[in-house]
Amino acid sequence: MTGADIHPMATGHIPSYVTQADGSDFLFTFMVFFTVGVVVLIGVGYLTLHSVPEKMAHENNHPQFQLVGILALLALFTHNGIFWIAAILVAGFQFPDFAAPLRSIADAIRSLAPGRGLPPEPEAPPAPVTDQGTRTEGDVADA
Repeated sequence: MTGADIHPMATGHIPSYVTQADGSDFLFTFMVFFTVGVVVLIGVGYLTLHSVPEKMAHENNHPQFQLVGILALLALFTHNGIFWIAAILVAGFQFPDFAAPLRSIADAIRSLAPGRGLPPEPEAPPAPVTDQGTRTEGDVADA
């Protein structure tokens, strides 16, 4: 190939994004790896975001932990944000325990009842018996 065969307006170099003569395409290979990496990162971020309510409930030992987990799964599979918001709200707030004061009132009343709630009084040990089969003087005074 001589210099006369090259067009006078052609550049002296070829850019790196142009496909090589052997068929390798650097830009295509880079974009495939970049796209797969971005999709994986978005998926990890999405799943991490959906697990936030469960992590909150687990760290606080929340009594409604299973409810929070169910709401988070519903939000994940149905793509309804209202379930995720409900899971965050349930995990974020502790509901007051209304049964505890009533339980303590019932325990207090139960302890006031005669014969109930109090431990039984221990019985007195039997008086020692002498060799003659009679009781000692101190035992007679107690009786």
